[in-house]
Amino acid sequence: MSATVRRDGGRWHVSFTTEVERVERMPAQPDSVVGVDVGIKHLAVLSTGLLVPNPSHLAAARSRMRTLSRAMSRKTGPDNRTGRRPSKRWERARARLARAHAQVANLRRDGLHKLTTRLTAEHGTIVVEDLNVTGMLANRRLARHVADAGFGEIRRQLAYKTVWNGGRLLVADRWYPSSKTCSACGAVRTKLALSEREYQCQMCGLLIDRDRNAALNLAALAAEFDTAGSGPVAARGADRKTRACGQVALKREPGTTPVGQTGTVPPQGRTTDHALTKAHSR
Repeated sequence: MSATVRRDGGRWHVSFTTEVERVERMPAQPDSVVGVDVGIKHLAVLSTGLLVPNPSHLAAARSRMRTLSRAMSRKTGPDNRTGRRPSKRWERARARLARAHAQVANLRRDGLHKLTTRLTAEHGTIVVEDLNVTGMLANRRLARHVADAGFGEIRRQLAYKTVWNGGRLLVADRWYPSSKTCSACGAVRTKLALSEREYQCQMCGLLIDRDRNAALNLAALAAEFDTAGSGPVAARGADRKTRACGQVALKREPGTTPVGQTGTVPPQGRTTDHALTKAHSR
């Protein structure tokens, strides 16, 4: 139908727009539910226990980028005030730096596509969090790491790939305390420092990795959505920040999981974008 030509990192790219008829697909495990908790230490922690390492492509290439940037600054560059044109050496140095940035972007894009394709092709239901990525980028200590991980790109790719593969994407409410909620008994902690990498429940004694605990709570939300449908959830809660009044044990649905067996009971919480079309249109 059309073609768009662009030049990026010293290479020419052509994007074609075509009309295709997609064959109806089904995930390998249509009834499988997986919660995905994204982070910086691990790019994604799944409720199945799988840890996806964060390659940190930008951090690995920073030293070389810094060297290339300094080399370019020593060359004669353009000056709009005097109309000076850049030197050939400056042009070559800029092209080397652009290729380095493009390589990092390509590596990141390739890794995210492989991850999201694997998830949508295998699991019928994927549950993620509605992260405030813009707010995370305002943190000067974490902004570079958050941008390098590509949290927003993961959700964007999951949204349309679940449609292609016949699955569904559920997005948990932004204020749902997935990390603070015990996946065994449902107790909610008022505070959980980012430095605490293990979740220890003071009610039932559960000790579990905090990211795995969050992923289990996200996966349990799928059962709550199936029970409540599109209406209000029966045992919902945490639609705003956790109250600072000490740890409380919230009401759980029948069938509370004993210690050591987590993720079988839907915790309190609700989802905002239950349907795939809603998640895709946000």
